[in-house]
Amino acid sequence: MTAPLPIPPLLAPPDARTLDAAQRTRLLAAAREIGECYRVLEKAGLNVVGEVLRGQGEFIEMEHYPHDDVFDRETHSQYYYHAHRPEAGEHGHFHTFVRAGGMPPGMKPVNHPPATEPWPQGDDAICHLLGIAMNAWGYPIGLFAVNRWVTGETWYAAEDAIALLDRFRIDHAAPSWPVNRWITAMLILFRPHAEALLRHRDAVVAAWRAAYPATDILEDRRLDITGYLPIDVAAWTRQLEESRP
Repeated sequence: MTAPLPIPPLLAPPDARTLDAAQRTRLLAAAREIGECYRVLEKAGLNVVGEVLRGQGEFIEMEHYPHDDVFDRETHSQYYYHAHRPEAGEHGHFHTFVRAGGMPPGMKPVNHPPATEPWPQGDDAICHLLGIAMNAWGYPIGLFAVNRWVTGETWYAAEDAIALLDRFRIDHAAPSWPVNRWITAMLILFRPHAEALLRHRDAVVAAWRAAYPATDILEDRRLDITGYLPIDVAAWTRQLEESRP
């Protein structure tokens, strides 16, 4: 008989009332930035996903868009868009990363013996931050965290990955300036969600490791998405505004 899969820890959405004034101010500034990106795109009949796919040819499942990813050589931030999941309402999703050159000195991967697959090391090290699920109209509907094998990343503890959220910034115009500004602001606006997802990710992996101690859990294909939170930019912005004293 197949052993039952571990029951994941509870993942609750953040409460805007737990944030202090400085946090709310920063998040609301990001919300305004996102709104401005939507304004200039919508004025031309465009959207975030359409901008990333523009000029890329036929949209093929599992391919990266843009084909060479988007990479900021100054901040070492990276993202791409693709589709491979049949979840209702999702057209595709973005994956966001920070590479080795953007990490603070001394940041090291977790000690995870035995690793059955090679991890990117040294200058090639890369940390996945969040996935951003998008609907068919080009707007975000959810955030999620993933197991290591999904993105082939180097595995860092949740607190290290959280520290990298502040370092993610795409500060150039290719392939689209408003999209780059939008994705940068998304990781600020939904910082509390990101922190919850990354800490939950580690808790889920720990639960699986306890259940299957002889298995390399980070390569276990039964565990791909470790946690998902639905999001709504307008609703979260209202919560932030209404939580102000």
